Amino acid sequence: MTSSKIQLLAEVRTDAAELMASLHLMPSPVQNPEIKYTKTLTPHVYWAQRHAEIYLRVELSDAQNLDINIQENVLHFRAQGHGAKGDNEYEFSLEFLEPVKPEVTQKSTQRQVNITVRKQEHCWWDRLTRQERKPLFLAPDFDRWLDESDAEMELRAKEERINKVSIESRIPKDSFLGLKKGYLFMYNLVQFLGFSWIFVNMTVRLFILREDSFYDTFHTIADMMYFCQILAVAEVINPALGLVRTGVIPALIQVVGRNVILFVIFGSLEDMQNKAVVFFVFYLWSIIEIFRYPYYMLACIDTEWKMLTWLRYTIWMPLYPLGVLAEAVAVIQSLPIFDETRLYSIPLPKALGQSLSFSYILQIYLVLMFLGLFINFRHLYKQRRRRFRSKKRKAN
Repeated sequence: MTSSKIQLLAEVRTDAAELMASLHLMPSPVQNPEIKYTKTLTPHVYWAQRHAEIYLRVELSDAQNLDINIQENVLHFRAQGHGAKGDNEYEFSLEFLEPVKPEVTQKSTQRQVNITVRKQEHCWWDRLTRQERKPLFLAPDFDRWLDESDAEMELRAKEERINKVSIESRIPKDSFLGLKKGYLFMYNLVQFLGFSWIFVNMTVRLFILREDSFYDTFHTIADMMYFCQILAVAEVINPALGLVRTGVIPALIQVVGRNVILFVIFGSLEDMQNKAVVFFVFYLWSIIEIFRYPYYMLACIDTEWKMLTWLRYTIWMPLYPLGVLAEAVAVIQSLPIFDETRLYSIPLPKALGQSLSFSYILQIYLVLMFLGLFINFRHLYKQRRRRFRSKKRKAN
């Protein structure tokens, strides 16, 4: 082979090698097995803020070897765990928008790592990081996310709770509180059982005897009603002693009004004891009380049934006026009896006559009865409005 052919063949081989290299067809150089090529893995991080704190939630389960610190306003995170890329070592860094305190509060669970960072100044940040462009691994934590106005409301509510606890801690504890609640619970329980017996007894008799049960109600129910109404005097004493937070006047009006009807009108006049009005008075009283007393009884043990609460503050609206109307009918029916028997008549000087019939006093009492109805109705309505208004505020 001539020298010119040998030279041409060498040039062709050189051009072919260069072509293969440009097309990446040449075999790659052998890598050194002692050199390890690693890539930094970052977990998913979610954030939210309040005026005083930053909350970070790192999606890394079963995290181990946690290394979390803040240096020069930069949060450094490194841990081993199971993240988006499986079981690996994950790390990230965040440079905060504003200065933060170097202390870090962390809590690792099986599913995530929660980090709390406190701000140097209580203020609202426009974003989390100093760089305007958000890191790809960072996203809002919508489970804890609040707008600035909502965060302010939450902060005020928290301050109110702290102030309330502080005020309550300064108020001396009542060493007899348990004894008072026990007494009130037992009182309301006894009254509930008494009026329940009255209500059930009258209802059963009504179904069995029909209209005939109207005319012997007093002889069947009177003893239990006497017991309950004498015991009801405690409802005037309890607020007077400060055992319950309610007015003395409304309780006094109700207790005195009922006892006048029971002892003076029904108890002292045999002719009134066989009238149908006794049934309606006793029945209306018992219906109101079988809802009122269990409500107060449960309140003594800090328990509430929503339906019972609604009934206690609502059912009186039709029943209370009907009860007063039945009492007024009883008073009116008793007037001619008092005139005839002269019972409880007030002696007068001979110049003015023999005596003043008790019926005149009952006529004055009749006017006062409707005045008391107005006072108590207004009091109970205010209680109802205050009760359900406060429940709406809690719901909001």
